[in-house]
Amino acid sequence: MEKALIGLGAALAVGIPALATAYAQAKIGSAGAATIAEKPETAAMMIILEALPETMVILGFVVAIMLILQFA
Repeated sequence: MEKALIGLGAALAVGIPALATAYAQAKIGSAGAATIAEKPETAAMMIILEALPETMVILGFVVAIMLILQFA
């Protein structure tokens, strides 16, 4: 039973940030496309802003790995 709860916790540690990141990237992507259409020189900044929310998923993945390895 304990391993099942650890697996559930690890899945939630990756799944919830992944949903939040998808929502954030959708909003940033549409705003970034409109911004680049008006000012093409902002393309580099928009790429950085689009990649920024991805760190939430990476940190969630690290937490999941730590959970799995600590209790394995």
